[in-house]
Amino acid sequence: MQFTFSTFIQQIINGLSLGSVYALIAVGYSLVYSILLFSNFAHGGFLVVGGYACYFLLTQWGYSVPVSMLGALIASGLTAIITERLAYKPIRERTTTTLYLLIASMGVNIIIENLFVVTVGGRIRALPQNTFPTGVFKIAGITLSSSDIISLVTAVIFLTLLQIFLNKTRWGLAIRAAACDIRTAGLMGVNVTFLISLVFFVAGILAAVGGIFLSVRYSLYPQLGSITTKAFIAAVIGGLGSLPGAVVGSLILGLAEMLTAGFISSQMRDLVVYSLLVIMLLIRPAGFFGKAVSEKI
Repeated sequence: MQFTFSTFIQQIINGLSLGSVYALIAVGYSLVYSILLFSNFAHGGFLVVGGYACYFLLTQWGYSVPVSMLGALIASGLTAIITERLAYKPIRERTTTTLYLLIASMGVNIIIENLFVVTVGGRIRALPQNTFPTGVFKIAGITLSSSDIISLVTAVIFLTLLQIFLNKTRWGLAIRAAACDIRTAGLMGVNVTFLISLVFFVAGILAAVGGIFLSVRYSLYPQLGSITTKAFIAAVIGGLGSLPGAVVGSLILGLAEMLTAGFISSQMRDLVVYSLLVIMLLIRPAGFFGKAVSEKI
């Protein structure tokens, strides 16, 4: 693609839109990591649950878009809580080794994917076209898609609400305290069991929002959660456990993907993404905003 200023701005907008969706998912990774010190790879499964819940509420039960989206958020959040209670809590009670939680999360992700393959089938589905406005309009030669703008604005709203929740509420304070030392937070009277469930519920909600927008941008299928690998890379680049880092890393990744696809080749997108990961691990393993803590996995 020939370089022009309008094309450059176009790819910047596309990158910010994609990066904002990555940010929703990456923040969920970082939230869980900040509390339990492990990377929850079942996060991709929560994303799939949100996407399918929205799809079936819209197409099979005929609910409106706002109701379907709300149902998807709740379904994904509850799935996250159930996963924590059934798969992670028994392990946490038996050992402090977070590697076992990491392995369990991979298993949970595979279970969720295969449950959808067995129950609803593996074929590709698409959310109804009226889920979001599909119009495009041009400003100074730059084409803007309504869905891209909506995804960017929605991501900003959810991330802002999360920041307000963490900084202005009692449970937000408890989450920040537990991120420093969860055992001490428990000794100070924080209900750690409820706190962990709350963190997973919030992470599940963010995953569902990302799943809905990814389903609109691409399509819906049981393995859609594999795209969360890039959100995890974004969290690593920004610094695992750092919410601002997750957002910054996601925007960097989204911009890198879109600029590569626009001016080099779409086949080079993954090469650039994983190259950024390797370079970051070589130069600054803790990421831009992360802290080097040897026992974290």
